[in-house]
Parts: sequence; C-alpha cells; structure tokens
Amino acid sequence: MHTRNNPSMIQTLLRGFVRLSACALLLAGNLMVVAPMHAQEPAAPAAGEAAAPEVHQHTLMDRFREGGWVMYPLTLCSVALVWLTVDLWMRTALKNMAPPGQVSQVQDLFRAGDYVGAYQFAKNNNSYFADVSRVGLSFVGEGQNAVEEALFSELNKTNATIQTRINYLSVLGVCTPMIGLVGTVTGMMSAFATLGTSGVGDPSKLSGAIGEVLVATASGLAVAVPAFMVFYILRNRLQGSMHGLQEIVSSLFRKMPYEHLKDAHVGEEEFYAALPNWVAGGNDGAAVAVAV
Repeated sequence: MHTRNNPSMIQTLLRGFVRLSACALLLAGNLMVVAPMHAQEPAAPAAGEAAAPEVHQHTLMDRFREGGWVMYPLTLCSVALVWLTVDLWMRTALKNMAPPGQVSQVQDLFRAGDYVGAYQFAKNNNSYFADVSRVGLSFVGEGQNAVEEALFSELNKTNATIQTRINYLSVLGVCTPMIGLVGTVTGMMSAFATLGTSGVGDPSKLSGAIGEVLVATASGLAVAVPAFMVFYILRNRLQGSMHGLQEIVSSLFRKMPYEHLKDAHVGEEEFYAALPNWVAGGNDGAAVAVAV
C-alpha cells in the first residue's frame, strides 16, 4: 500500500512545484513590464505634501539682469559693433569708393581734354575717387612727379581714414572681455560675501552671484569674438578695394600730356607762396637780405 501511494505523492508534489514556479515567473514578468511604466510617470504627491516646483525658463531679460551692471556697457559695445560693421562694409565696397557713374564721367572728360571740367565734377561729387582725382588734377601744372606724389599721399590718407575706423573694432574686441572680467570679479566678490554672511543655507543668493559671474564673462566674449572676426574681414576687404581704386586713378593719369599743362592752374586752390619781398622791394630787399 505504501509502495502505491509514494509515487502518487511524489507526482502531486512535482505538479505543485511546477505550478508554483510558473506563477512566480509570470509575476516577475509582469513586474518587469509595469516597473518602467511607473518609473516614467512622476510620482503623485501624497496627501498633505506640496507639489514639486516647476522649472523656470530664463528669458533674455532674465539673463540681462543676472549679468549685473556690466551688461549696460556691453550692450553699448554691441550696438557700436553692429553700427561699425554696417558702416564700414559699405565704405570698403569698391563700387562705393569709386562709383561707376562718376568714373565713367571723369573718363569722358579726360578723353575730351576738359581737365577743368573734370576738376569741377570731382569737386561737386562726394566719393574717395572724386577726392583723389581732384587732388591729382590740382597738381598737373607741377609735372608728373608732383602728380604721382599727390596721388600717393591722397590714397594713403584715404586708407588711413578708413583703417582708423576699422581699428575701433579691434578696440571693442580687446575691451569687451575686460569689461566681462570686471563683472566676473564683482560677481565673485558678491558670491564670497554671500558665503560669509549666510553660508550655504541660502542657495538662491549664492546662485544669483554665480550667475552674474558666468553671464558677464559669456557676454564679454560674445561681443569680442565677432568684433575680431569682422575686424580682419574688413581689413582685407579694404586692401582689395584700395588696390582697385589705385588702378582706376592711375589709368586716368597715364599718358597725361604734362608738357602742355606746364604751370597750368587747373584747380581752385589758393597758392600762398610768392616771391620773396626783397626781390620785389629793390633796395629794401637788399637791406633785408643783409639783415638775414
């Protein structure tokens, strides 16, 4: 009798163990599926607990206030950067330095031999090409060397005038990081003062001081980097435009008949130099010459 019941009991135990194992595996699988779903959902606040604060998105004005007082001079520098960039980009364009209409008109007057008319046209028009041409025409009576020296001097003057304005971009590129560094130093001083008075118990004040440090530094660099980039771009652009202007003006005065224009006074500039007074004074001039 015991020999019959023992196999049946063992089979019963085995079936129970298999069923229990299957239930455990099924439960574990359900937990693995449900757990990530609950992990993605924010936990609901329990009764009596305050809801978690929402994350505040900082606007541009918030960043401006965080930067402190240095944001005001940096804003002025950024406005100056934009204004200089637009102004110098227009000034360094060859078509603005030597307008095609003015070049064509002066060329026609040169072909007709009307140098007085060319001088009047250059005087009545405002451009770097007109200024250089006017100066060159006012020296045609002095000979070729005088004209070339006058053109060279006027071209250098034009280049120096524009280059001086371009150099202001380099000044902005150097000064704005220093202004941001001043804001960094003042922000660090404020942060250490906050640590000295309230310690780390008030993180909002400490974060505000640290925010001033970071925003001031970043703002200074944000103005300096474009300023240096525009500085080098405009400097190279100016060199190319000056070469073009020099070629246009040189082509005008090439083959100039200086022998027919000797001692001619084309321009309207007044000459102040005259003969020495003792040459016209006769005996009085001799006395002056002795005194000298």
